[in-house]
Amino acid sequence: MPRFEPASFSDFQHVSAKDWENAKQSFQSSCALPGFRQSSLWGRSCASLENQSSARNFFSNGFTVWKILDEKLTDGASSFSATGLLTGYYEPVLKASLKRTAQYSWPVLSTPPDLIDVDLVTLYPELKGKRVRGKLSGRRLIPYDDRHSIDERRDLYPYAIAWLSDPIDQLFLQIQGSGQLQIPGRGVIRVTYANQNGHPYKAVAQWLIRKGYITPKEASMQAIRAWAKDNPGEIRSLLDYNPSYVFFRQDLTARPGQGPRGAQGVPLTPLASVAVDRSIWKFGSPFILQVRQSSPDIHFVRPVIAQDTGGAIRGILRFDYFWGSGDEAGDMAGRQKSQVSAWILVPRGHRPEELLRP
Repeated sequence: MPRFEPASFSDFQHVSAKDWENAKQSFQSSCALPGFRQSSLWGRSCASLENQSSARNFFSNGFTVWKILDEKLTDGASSFSATGLLTGYYEPVLKASLKRTAQYSWPVLSTPPDLIDVDLVTLYPELKGKRVRGKLSGRRLIPYDDRHSIDERRDLYPYAIAWLSDPIDQLFLQIQGSGQLQIPGRGVIRVTYANQNGHPYKAVAQWLIRKGYITPKEASMQAIRAWAKDNPGEIRSLLDYNPSYVFFRQDLTARPGQGPRGAQGVPLTPLASVAVDRSIWKFGSPFILQVRQSSPDIHFVRPVIAQDTGGAIRGILRFDYFWGSGDEAGDMAGRQKSQVSAWILVPRGHRPEELLRP
């Protein structure tokens, strides 16, 4: 459980008006959800969105600030850390084909009909948040196929939304969880996360590090792409290291200029939306993040809203920062692995513990 210490908005005078405005717009997206804006926790905040002279006043008048500390247990002794990890993610924009060809042969798959997804809380309430994904073998439920097996299955081709030309593009589309597929003569298809095969996510950068191909300091999306370009014969081994496989669905509600929909169900706002550990934090919770990274140099203090989650986002002070769409956003996201300190903004009249999931 996190520990909370009271703080003050006066500690964040240097946050720009633009960053406060981005966070307010992001919070407004969460308020578009009826269940969110009508809740006892967020209702008054949503109702006051238009009643403040500035975005900073909206947050400073309507919220209190609490510093977040993460309790660590070492050999039975308890200590508290104020520092966690912030990575970055983005929405790829990729060229694709609606048909499989010699050039476009890597599918963007929708959820196969043989994937069975079981929410264990319906059977065992003590396992809230736990799921089992598998398929039937006779009368037995067995684990679903891993990445290598899925790539070998031709019977899944009819469930392809589109086809990509590059297996590394496919991998990073699955890691990011959403994307724009540019179809020549047909426009853009927006795809977003639908399901996953149930196997644990393993970062392919770790495979490259263990093999001695890159150092931990060199680990980035750019380094992975560069290695793959120089070592096409080993790409299969790289991909197989990560048994996790993500399935997609078309997002027919996305509008041009909007970000992809996060796990909360609202469009993400570039530079103001983050993914959090869904087992700890409630969606819509506002944070202020202080970010520090030396190589490359990334330093900022910005308010953000928790509107997404991810398989690798686990922990109290663990965040994934949404940079936006396209190559420029991807360049920043791929290089980010920052230290982060965090403060949570709590609606006045409530306690920070109310922003934790029960």
